Amino acid sequence: MALSSKNIRNICLLGHSGSGKTTFAETMLFESGAISRRGTVEAGSTVSDFTNIEKERGNTVFSTLMHAHWKDSKINILDTPGLDDFVGEVVSSLKVCDTALMIVNSAQGVEVSTELVWEYVQDFNTPSVFVVNQIDHDKSNFEQSLEQIQERFGNKVLPVQYPLNQGGSFNTIVDALRMTMYVFSDEGGKPEKVDIPDSEIERAQEMHNALVEAAAENDETLMEKFFEAGSLNEEELAEGLTIALANQQIYPVFCCSASQNKGSGRIMGFLNDIAPSPVDRPEAALKGGGTLACDSSGDSCAFIFKSFSEPQVGMVSYFKVYAGTIKAGDDLVNASNRTTERLNQLFVSEGKTRSTVDELIAGDIGCTVKLKNTHTNNTITTKGAEKEIEPIHFPKAKIRVAVTPPGKNEMEKLMKALHQLEEEDPTLIVEQSSTLKQTILHGQGQLHIDLVKYRVEKVNGIAMDFEKPKIPYRETITTAANESYRHKKQSGGAGQFGEVHMRIEPYYEGMPDPEGLNVRSTDIEDLPWGGKLAFYWCIVGGSIDSKYINAIKKGILNKMDEGPLIGSNCQNIRVCIYDGKMHSVDSNDMAFMIASSQAFKNAFQKSKPQLLEPIYNVDILCSDESMGDIMSDLQTRRAIIQGMDAEGHYQKISVKVPLAEMYKYNSTLRSLSQGKAKYSREFSEYAPVPHEIQQKLIAEANLEEVEA
Repeated sequence: MALSSKNIRNICLLGHSGSGKTTFAETMLFESGAISRRGTVEAGSTVSDFTNIEKERGNTVFSTLMHAHWKDSKINILDTPGLDDFVGEVVSSLKVCDTALMIVNSAQGVEVSTELVWEYVQDFNTPSVFVVNQIDHDKSNFEQSLEQIQERFGNKVLPVQYPLNQGGSFNTIVDALRMTMYVFSDEGGKPEKVDIPDSEIERAQEMHNALVEAAAENDETLMEKFFEAGSLNEEELAEGLTIALANQQIYPVFCCSASQNKGSGRIMGFLNDIAPSPVDRPEAALKGGGTLACDSSGDSCAFIFKSFSEPQVGMVSYFKVYAGTIKAGDDLVNASNRTTERLNQLFVSEGKTRSTVDELIAGDIGCTVKLKNTHTNNTITTKGAEKEIEPIHFPKAKIRVAVTPPGKNEMEKLMKALHQLEEEDPTLIVEQSSTLKQTILHGQGQLHIDLVKYRVEKVNGIAMDFEKPKIPYRETITTAANESYRHKKQSGGAGQFGEVHMRIEPYYEGMPDPEGLNVRSTDIEDLPWGGKLAFYWCIVGGSIDSKYINAIKKGILNKMDEGPLIGSNCQNIRVCIYDGKMHSVDSNDMAFMIASSQAFKNAFQKSKPQLLEPIYNVDILCSDESMGDIMSDLQTRRAIIQGMDAEGHYQKISVKVPLAEMYKYNSTLRSLSQGKAKYSREFSEYAPVPHEIQQKLIAEANLEEVEA
């Protein structure tokens, strides 16, 4: 039977590292017959986690696409990392999935990454199912885990099952939806179905009634039937639950032991029967407004949600078909850059193994190779179909490190390798800062940055190290000063001569014209690094010819590019050129550039110069227990508390912190909170550096200049 969009299920596995996502995926593949034997994370033999770094680390680093066929459905499975450092892999998977399976470790309960990722689940409005895994663990506590899930994620959390026994002897699940009990053999797999014992009927019936009410609430017809009959039949119950799950009105809770293959088949049956298909989900948002329906007929439209470079293969592009039917050999247009791409081959993926297919219909997920000009977040469409899927909005970087450059011969190779990783991973930003004279990597955390180093060294064979990044300080002035400078050079033949008189003062929007000067022209220039230069030409008469205006201005800008204090960019200064001298033979552009640069430098030093530093707004979410330690640490970082508030069961601390004090804060916060806190940061403003720190920075800059 041909696959239809209605029979596709796109799910992603989410949860804390160690909750058993990869093992659960492996068991799903085995149960469906996609693989003949189950691998293990410990042996490095799972379909997911197939890269060397994942095998070495023993946990997921990259999202992996797999698929399984179950009854009527094709289930596309995306296994995702459980560490916040690799959140880009989670966000890209959530973009294209229709149901999230939140895997919870029964021995540990709701852990921090489960809570952190929930924010993204809510942002995408993704229907969610909780799976309490590792019921066979000696310290398994299903009741406590369920209580924590309900406490953290609200009253929409409704248990579908519970284990009758747990720990080493686990073999029985009571299913309140089907009102039956599953008893598993030691080998797991397909269970025996038996009647629920009298001792459990009351509890199971209570859970069943809650599910029936939730199913009926979303449909008037079902509600009427529920009131009339006091219950719903199996078909009506499935219909109501599908609506409720798709609208995030319920979050069902299942239990299982993925490692022993006990309970996973029932969950797959639920996904087949109840989980929404791509057709059941809201239409996809388009960039610039509008939506796109999931319909296999008509123009094709696919979205690249992940790119990954594989040795001997090149770039593999993973995509979801949002509309139409894409066939091997199709020529599609990249809606982002208008280039045409030929999809010579289409694949469905089983980890690193790919199988060719002739076509992929709307709602399905697959991959292709060797696209030339198409990358993550691009949309490819039928020519003439002007539709572009709203791109993924990836989290902003949390940390920054500077790359210690290798030898000059390897620098070009290093930058090529880094830019390739940046192309694969939009949460990694490679900045070649001409101001700081450093290559800066911006990432999600230390593990994220360490992964970059690992891949560059192992895959590309290029050595690289990290160092503390410099801070992009700014220089400005706080009072006005007048200064003149004469540049005169005679070395046989034509010489150089230029004399410039200027006034410099702090600039702000709407300030009045300078007193005592006759302003002939003004030029307010936005500087490339931020801030402004207000350049006023106040020459009356012919003391300096107007043809030298650009040269004088260029000399000032050259000095502002590398400021007089510590070599940082200058900003928000008004310069008024009010007098000077020139020579009919010896004056030229170079002479006036040098004269204006030196005059500006000398005037700057007289104008009570001030260093400015970047200040960031930082929001920290933490538990009550770690709040005191975090506050104490913030005080050592010159942080200014803006407010404290409760947000859910977190405490939220809002502060302003200088960027200079944020180095390695991600690692410190993780240590202070035992990994149970997170933060976000956003640039706020430039603010004056305290006097003693300014003096220290100037002394360090002078010492570097002497040593150079």
